[in-house]
Amino acid sequence: MNTVATIEAEYTRIVHTKRLYSTLFFLLFVGALVGGFIDVENLNAGGFWNELGQIFYFPAEVLSEAWRERAGIPGLLWKYIHALIETLNIAAVATIAVGLGALVLSLMATRGLALWPRLVPAMRFLLDVMLAVPDIVIALVLIYVLGGGPVPAMIAIAFHTVGALGKLFSEVNENADMKPVEGVDATGAGWIQKMWFGVVAQVSPNYMTYFLLRFEINVRASASSAQAASVMTCATRSRGARARTTTRPRSSSSCS
Repeated sequence: MNTVATIEAEYTRIVHTKRLYSTLFFLLFVGALVGGFIDVENLNAGGFWNELGQIFYFPAEVLSEAWRERAGIPGLLWKYIHALIETLNIAAVATIAVGLGALVLSLMATRGLALWPRLVPAMRFLLDVMLAVPDIVIALVLIYVLGGGPVPAMIAIAFHTVGALGKLFSEVNENADMKPVEGVDATGAGWIQKMWFGVVAQVSPNYMTYFLLRFEINVRASASSAQAASVMTCATRSRGARARTTTRPRSSSSCS
């Protein structure tokens, strides 16, 4: 009985200590958050609380303008339908083309499943680098190399998608049940067969979930990357036009 009482008292003391530390950390977090908000509020030119009502001005203006021009919306949709399809194509090609590569890299970066276990840290670092570099930055760099168009945006999104899907697939692989892998290994199968029948077969629904999620993200990314490519192309053409026209009056640009 004394042992049980001692264990209960020790458990109660640990729980109380943990709750005390959690409360202290929470209070510190709230204090830091409030202090940072006060500092930003003092540096702000307008003031957060005074200008809070203006947060609805822009959506109201957009909706009111759309309502006034509602008669021309079908014509605008038909005019830019090719751009919408191009945006979807960029996202689809970038996602589908790198899906298999992301799967292979994820298997190579998973502990206990990698073909070369010593390369797991290197593969993880590679996926971290590909995920850390924003696709918009890659697109802006590729514009100077490949010019404008959907190709730089597609390559940039594909590069970033490999890192994102590779990291997600790797987490799924680590949570997979190893019993099917052991069963396939008992038949004398190679590494590819073990991965295909032991891992991919049981976690393919998770793969598809993350794949569709990444496709949705890439649709938004393709719109911003294509817009950046268009802006940079127009800026390059404008600089070239100014360099060629030293004495002639400058003509209007179609990029404006």
